[in-house]
Amino acid sequence: MLALAGLVGAAVPAAAAEVTAIRTTRLLADPRTGTPVPGTVIVEGERIAAVLSADAPLPAGARVVDLGSATVVPGLIDSHVHITGDPGRGPLYAVTVPPERHVAIGARNALRTVRAGFTTVRDLGSARLTAMALRDAIRDGDVPGPRILASGPAISIIGGHGDVSGFRPEVVEALSQGNTCTGPEECARRVREAAQRGVDVIKITATGGVLSQQARGLEKHFSDAEMKAIVETAASLGLRVAAHAHGDSGIAGAAAAGVTSIEHGTFMSPESMRLLRARGIWFVPTLMATQGLVDRVGKSVYTPVVEVKARQAIEAWGKALAEAVKAGVPIAFGTDAGVFEHGRNGEEFALMVEKGGMSPRAALVSATVGAATMLGLEREIGTLAPGKFADLVAVDGDPLADPRALTRVRFVMAAGRTIPLE
Repeated sequence: MLALAGLVGAAVPAAAAEVTAIRTTRLLADPRTGTPVPGTVIVEGERIAAVLSADAPLPAGARVVDLGSATVVPGLIDSHVHITGDPGRGPLYAVTVPPERHVAIGARNALRTVRAGFTTVRDLGSARLTAMALRDAIRDGDVPGPRILASGPAISIIGGHGDVSGFRPEVVEALSQGNTCTGPEECARRVREAAQRGVDVIKITATGGVLSQQARGLEKHFSDAEMKAIVETAASLGLRVAAHAHGDSGIAGAAAAGVTSIEHGTFMSPESMRLLRARGIWFVPTLMATQGLVDRVGKSVYTPVVEVKARQAIEAWGKALAEAVKAGVPIAFGTDAGVFEHGRNGEEFALMVEKGGMSPRAALVSATVGAATMLGLEREIGTLAPGKFADLVAVDGDPLADPRALTRVRFVMAAGRTIPLE
């Protein structure tokens, strides 16, 4: 019976993938070079079949999407989000809302994110399996959203940023994510456990955090041996490591251990910048995270402990990025969405230009080719080329002259699926 079923299945030809021709007078297939030109992107299924000149003949039967003078660029990549996070729900949200609710909120956030033009995100901290469940649902077409690479809970030291604290011991135990460790052996075990759960990347909290409800400062948390064990174990499992790091001692320690990226880098020194450049370690500046602090500080949103750290971060806003650009450190786009409202991700571009001294082109490259390379996905996303995923965004205006054009989204396609914008 099974053999017969197999024969019947083999006799039925697979349905042909729909072919779509996306036309524009302003196509920027590779943000690193050139200027927008008239062109057409041919999409077959979830992949790009061809990138044609404006006068080339179209495939027979292709559905035509004419975007007029909108600028079409590769799908944008936000390499630092918390897709299930919700800044409007207060500091107890993460520990009082059940995981099932986190997934539902994440689905709402995912739609807002992809409608903003971000077709790939790296989620660097959500409860246990929540971001992975959402990742798989989006991949399978159950809900709309960006491609997700998920870390699960960040690996943290006991009592540090990323650990649960401030409750009775039995409550702390009940809320624990099993993500803390002490000593190289236990830290390596946490990496293996995360790999077993199916994560795409490892996130560590190399320093204290601004939004931690603890007065633990913003400097180094893990020992050198612990960070080395995490990075080496991750590498043995084919996983890259992203390091949350504000204070320079933690930045230097994480860089020496060989992490893939430094997230935030608020108080990074010139010495650490030279180390990042020499080792090819990416800097993800997350300037919108500080915008989220600016929007809330002094308004009785944060506890007094958090207010102090928030004001320190605001004082340093953009300074590290400006110096890192001058030092030639590789920059990848990331926002820390979840600290501020999802869907505002594109506002990072103007901050990178105005506070970080980047050119509009460099900012766009950081969210396309740059981020794709950091994630190890440069053969799949980051430019519009045959064989790559059909991730593309159309915006009003010229993003090479005005970074705010990237917030004026007119059309989004993610892995060949057209995203409804309302």
